[in-house]
Amino acid sequence: MLAMMRLLLIAALVLRAAPAADYLPVPVSVAPAQGSLIIDQSFSVAITGYQDPRTRAAASRMLDRLSAKTGMPLPSAGRGSSPAALRIECAGPGEQDESYRLEIAPGGARLSAPQPLGILRGLETFLQAVEPAPRGFSAAAVTIEDRPRFVWRGLLIDSARHFLPLEVIKRNLDGMAAVKMNVLHWHLTDDQGFRVEVKSLPRLHQAASDGLYYTQEQIREIIAYARDRGIRVIPEFEMPGHATAILTAFPELASAPGPYTLERRWGIFDPTIDPTREEVYRFLDTFLGEMSGLFPEPYIHIGGDEVNGKQWNASPRIQAFMKQRGWTDNHALQAYFNQRVQGILKKHGKRMMGWDEIFHPSLPKDILIHSWRGQKSLAASARQGYQGILSFGYYLDHMQTAAFHYQVDPMAGDAAALTPEEQARILGGEACMWAEYVTPETIDSRIWPRAAAVAERLWSPAHVKDAASLYRRLDGVARDLEWLGLRHRSGLRPMLQRLAGSSDVDALEVLVRAVEPVKLYGRSSSGDYTSFTPLNRLVDAARPESDAAREFPRDRRQARERLARWSGNHARLTPAIDRSFLLAEVRPLSEDFSAVAQAGVEAIDFLVNRRRPPQAWLDAQLALLDRAARPRAEVTLAIVAPVRTLVEEAGRIRERVRRAP
Repeated sequence: MLAMMRLLLIAALVLRAAPAADYLPVPVSVAPAQGSLIIDQSFSVAITGYQDPRTRAAASRMLDRLSAKTGMPLPSAGRGSSPAALRIECAGPGEQDESYRLEIAPGGARLSAPQPLGILRGLETFLQAVEPAPRGFSAAAVTIEDRPRFVWRGLLIDSARHFLPLEVIKRNLDGMAAVKMNVLHWHLTDDQGFRVEVKSLPRLHQAASDGLYYTQEQIREIIAYARDRGIRVIPEFEMPGHATAILTAFPELASAPGPYTLERRWGIFDPTIDPTREEVYRFLDTFLGEMSGLFPEPYIHIGGDEVNGKQWNASPRIQAFMKQRGWTDNHALQAYFNQRVQGILKKHGKRMMGWDEIFHPSLPKDILIHSWRGQKSLAASARQGYQGILSFGYYLDHMQTAAFHYQVDPMAGDAAALTPEEQARILGGEACMWAEYVTPETIDSRIWPRAAAVAERLWSPAHVKDAASLYRRLDGVARDLEWLGLRHRSGLRPMLQRLAGSSDVDALEVLVRAVEPVKLYGRSSSGDYTSFTPLNRLVDAARPESDAAREFPRDRRQARERLARWSGNHARLTPAIDRSFLLAEVRPLSEDFSAVAQAGVEAIDFLVNRRRPPQAWLDAQLALLDRAARPRAEVTLAIVAPVRTLVEEAGRIRERVRRAP
């Protein structure tokens, strides 16, 4: 009997359930099982059931990525040994259903889905399941049932303000697919540039792009690349405001006499299309007709936001037009414009999409409202029968933390009080990467990995909201995205080497990891930027969220060791600051960094020794922290917060000692 119990115990240890992978987004249902599937050079894939070129291409890409992740050469999809380690079974065609079932067992894995999109999503989950193990690579045994919470999970990329080459768009599409995002909202026109070739109206791209635009062949290339990854491409063409580029090419369409030139600065500008001119709608019929043939998705986004109305108010002719129709505000005039544009789009088989400002009860219910104002605005339009998506709280260019974006939910606030029928009109949301302060070199670090937090909020069940779990899993996702070709991590040191004029950038990297760029619109108020301003400073190298501050050790011994190293960092960085004009502005920041770190060391010493700090010391450190918390060189010193906690805790020792009898 004892021998039998030993055997059973050994079997239980061998067959125990392997730890589940840190999936992101979290699937709807994860049921761990016993054992794991070994991933070795005999690993192969077989596809049965319905097949299309997209499914076969996805399986092939998965094998290539698995090979990169493991470092092992693997056979092509459908050509491996028999039986295959992973069987893919698609029930039939379709473009709507993204659900899938993934079963991983020691003897093999099976991925099944009703439609090809589910296969694409499931392959991403399988890749996340593969991890190093003591005896090679493996995937823990598990059964996963999964489907998205929202049908619209997008990322807006702005190519108008700073032009982004095709390879930048492609690698970010790869990143989107990896975290199951499914809509690329491509912002292609604004005051600073018109970025699409228009063959029927060539002045648009010839006169309003600085020569930086996408040919129609390149657009088709991106659309095909995105479709292969299960991503739709929705273009945005701004009108009637944010239209300086259009009016640079066609000033006769403006609400005030031209000529116009491309804007080189950022903000809200006066040039506005004239809604009262019939030639405007003939122009838009030609333009939108050609774009409708180029972009296959049913929506075209017309922008419609931030029309300041100054040109409308100053035009006697426009005011007379409004008075004749009994309109008392510009919102009514813009609604008239939108009705006309909606009719043109409908004629060409498209549906209109736009920001909050397009909302008006006179518009048909088939338009889509894109809310940057919040859940209250989103809920208001849903109550009146309009579909919508949310971007409020998902602006990546605001440099907020992943946790900040993670806690924003399209169904929160006023939306939570909607009826089930009204809630069904909220289709999802989009993260937004506006490009005033990004270049092809920096954009990846502004999008990733924080966009993955938005992706999970829009895919996973609503109850998945543990920020600590998110951060743990983000680290693995960030690593996997680098294997896809994104440069959110690998791009840092080359930028620091340029700043320092040297390959020795360790001290500079310590500093840059302890800071964060100013939040919201801090850069617009502190700098005189144009579209030609080099984005090559410390603020451009700094990541949106400081891991050094967020992961500050709770253990006092570890914290003291880290702070002691930081306290000497300014001395190590000074030679680079003296050598490079690009670093001159960070000298006070570097001095404060080391001084704050030293304050933390001293605070920990008081705490560990239970000694009462002098009042003069406490006052001096609090004043230092107040000064160091202020932005310098358009960054903030993120480690001020954890050090302030230590100093204030030391101060409470003083208070307790003072009050002791």
